[in-house]
Amino acid sequence: MKTPADELIPTRQSLLSRLKDLEDHDGWKEFFDTYWRLIYTVALKAGLTESEAEEVVQETAIAVARQMPTFEYDKSGSFKGWLLQITRRRIADQFRKRPPWEGAPPSAGDASTGTPTIHRVLAPEPDLEPVWEEEWRKNLVDAAMQRVKARVTPRQYQIFDLYVVKGWPVVEVKRTLNVSAPRVYLAKHRISRLVREEMRRMEKQCGETKFAAPPTRPKQG
Repeated sequence: MKTPADELIPTRQSLLSRLKDLEDHDGWKEFFDTYWRLIYTVALKAGLTESEAEEVVQETAIAVARQMPTFEYDKSGSFKGWLLQITRRRIADQFRKRPPWEGAPPSAGDASTGTPTIHRVLAPEPDLEPVWEEEWRKNLVDAAMQRVKARVTPRQYQIFDLYVVKGWPVVEVKRTLNVSAPRVYLAKHRISRLVREEMRRMEKQCGETKFAAPPTRPKQG
């Protein structure tokens, strides 16, 4: 049976193949559910407003839909990188739509340079790449944890969630769940190992999914 975590796993070849059919509504819903938060969060971190970030999500999905019918796999270029390029262009579009006097605010962590985000987005080595990698990995971690959660007992995962994810002290976990300290450490060890294994499997799967981006026509104007 398909679990919610399956919808978070980075691109599978089967999903990409389904996206060639624009009438495959379930496939496109799966794609949107998988990637919308990633695209939205990166757009926000680039300096866009919430409404602008929502437009980036929509326009990115439209751009993917336009190009997917002609996609083909080859040995160069990952889907992750291709999707980043599309997202970057849509973010730049949003800054271009702003009135000239508004300007583009610097993103978090870049206040010292005062460089407008639009300039960084269009630069040869934009700051969006590390942000994209960070958010992609968060998506990966979330997916791995959800998959592991379905494989262990509810109590084990509850211990792990309180001790590792929420950072509770061992004594608090013991008192709240009425478990021993060894059981807390055991849950941490076992589930951490399972999450790492699941992430390695998913990273390999993602790395093996290659995508040849179809040629794009230069943007007019």
